[in-house]
Amino acid sequence: MSNAYFQLPEPYNEPVLTYEKDSAERVELQRKLDELQENEIEIPIIIGGKEVKTGNTVEIRTPHNHNIRLGIYHRAGEEEVNKAITAALAARKTWAEMPWEHRVSIFQKAADLLAGPWRSTVNAATMLGQSKTVHQSEIDAVAELCDFWRFNTYYMTELMGEQPYSPPGMWNRIEYRPLEGFVFAVTPFNFTSIAGNLPTAPAMVGNVVLWKPASSAVYSAYYLMEILKEAGLPDGVINFVPGSGGQVGYPVMASPHMSGIHFTGSTEVFQNMWKTVGENIANMKYYPRIVGETGGKDFIFAHKSAKVKPLVIAAIRGAFEYQGQKCSAASRMYIPQSLWGEFRKLYIEEVAKITVGEPTDFKNFFTAVIDEGAFKSIKEYIEYAQDADDAEIITGGTFDDSKGYFINPTTIVTTNPHFKTMEEEIFGPVLTIYVYEDKDFEETLDLCDQTSPYALTGAIWAQDREALVKMSDHLRNAAGNFYINDKPTAAVVGQQPFGGGRASGTNDKAGSAMNILRWMTARTIKETMIPPEDWTYPYMK
Repeated sequence: MSNAYFQLPEPYNEPVLTYEKDSAERVELQRKLDELQENEIEIPIIIGGKEVKTGNTVEIRTPHNHNIRLGIYHRAGEEEVNKAITAALAARKTWAEMPWEHRVSIFQKAADLLAGPWRSTVNAATMLGQSKTVHQSEIDAVAELCDFWRFNTYYMTELMGEQPYSPPGMWNRIEYRPLEGFVFAVTPFNFTSIAGNLPTAPAMVGNVVLWKPASSAVYSAYYLMEILKEAGLPDGVINFVPGSGGQVGYPVMASPHMSGIHFTGSTEVFQNMWKTVGENIANMKYYPRIVGETGGKDFIFAHKSAKVKPLVIAAIRGAFEYQGQKCSAASRMYIPQSLWGEFRKLYIEEVAKITVGEPTDFKNFFTAVIDEGAFKSIKEYIEYAQDADDAEIITGGTFDDSKGYFINPTTIVTTNPHFKTMEEEIFGPVLTIYVYEDKDFEETLDLCDQTSPYALTGAIWAQDREALVKMSDHLRNAAGNFYINDKPTAAVVGQQPFGGGRASGTNDKAGSAMNILRWMTARTIKETMIPPEDWTYPYMK
């Protein structure tokens, strides 16, 4: 029992280390990279805190070098899913009733473990397993996940402090309970921080979880489970069930005990999950909370008053960091004819300086895409543009999968604002540019708004403030995360809560109180101090 009002320390954004040459963090990380590459691991399913090995295993190899094997992982099937559901439900009561300050302490400790003794391990695992450069891994796998754990626990305490008005003679209060049943967390390959956030955001408010990590990111996800175990997370609160979408997802969604879905991934998969929930709803005990962030066709829109050099830098970083495999990555660009000549020259010069190779070579800005499926899909888009009469490739357009899944930073210029690569999500290092006539500024804004079904991120560029106002108004619903004179990527927890609308998801803003509230269900309590002893009312006399 707690006999005090506890205050959580004010959250802060985890500092991003630079990994400069000969720095202590760089030396330690390079040692850990060597260690992980030399020692293969066997990753089990984790159900109720116990390791389960099915024998249905998959090799884990680095995307940038097919010859480097990091280990194997065991895949779950229907039997393991049902056992995980049973384990989660068995853990639910004790976990939900644990005093909130003790639940919070687990995730605060996990953040400190990640920022400290586990930092090099999680960074190295993300760099090797997902082919991220050291900077991309540091801002994601360490800094952002620490931020999620620190800020989300703080938001939880803030929400619990919101209480209703009580007039004389009664005491009104609200109790913030976890959902009944279990939450299904389905996480993507591209961000280790999202993989860590989706199962833990519901868990910290008292829910129990089944976590299915992306098959191409099981490696780093397993180390996050190890951190949570060391932090003191009780057995069964989060159950780790890697496997195929069908083998894991369908048994989970057939369960009458599923009370929520926390998802990041493709639009097609999310829509199918929503449809499945609808088909099963009559057999479910609860109306599941469905929270999802899916695709994007994110834009940069430049006005004639924009500064060219920073616009070039924003386009390169926005489109090509982490090989364009961010749901927020700049994928289409609108630029006025009056800026095009200067922009094109400088842009081609700068893209030519991009170094491509393995992430363990710290001079590289750019490395491999995640797997063979992604390589083939992106390659097909590039080949489509190469054969098109209304498109020209001005950088890249080349690819090679002999050693790793490498696709060079590719830029397509089209005369058709509805060209295929202007409309469809590619999820790779491909930026398509449409050059518009200056006089068609407002019509092109409408094009930008209406071209894509998505509405995740977008950036506008101008020095003219009236133009910025006009652009912002035209594109009000085109992006859930909107940037002015910046690239459309790199949202920071506590600063730019992340999420979009339309086909990009439910816009429940990961890294904000809005998201945490989705995993709570409120009980309103009214206590009357002196109850009436006469059932009649004065008007009756």
